[in-house]
Amino acid sequence: MKRRPILVDVGLLLLAFGLGIGVGSRFVQRPVIYRDVPVSQPAASAPETPAEGSPPPCVDLRNAGPLVGKNGCVAGLVLRVYTARTGNTFLDFCQDYRTCPFTSVIFAADKGKFGNLESLEGKRVEIRGDVVTYQGHAEIIIHDPQQVRSGQ
Repeated sequence: MKRRPILVDVGLLLLAFGLGIGVGSRFVQRPVIYRDVPVSQPAASAPETPAEGSPPPCVDLRNAGPLVGKNGCVAGLVLRVYTARTGNTFLDFCQDYRTCPFTSVIFAADKGKFGNLESLEGKRVEIRGDVVTYQGHAEIIIHDPQQVRSGQ
């Protein structure tokens, strides 16, 4: 009976472990952006339709789901600003991000464009951008500081 060298077994084990960490980590996966999703045009006679070229009105974060696949604005109170070991920063609007209907992320590559993000904690913010789905929840990826408007 021929035995495989122990290095092969260890290498396969390390490869499987690395893939498991990469697939299971919240911070490694990037959401898919749905740019090809058709967006229905609202009827021109609707009185609540914003003027052509004006930004869409903001919706509460609990109502962000219908905006998936569209460019929109989501508003809510930032409870926590969390920066992961990977450098990605998340604006958390709920005590438990896993059950929150909306999240937003600033990837590490874009973080240098922003000032003190922790100053957003406790403030109501409006976030504009393409609304995508990530792990079953609506999300906006923030690439530019102009996407975020804070109030009190």
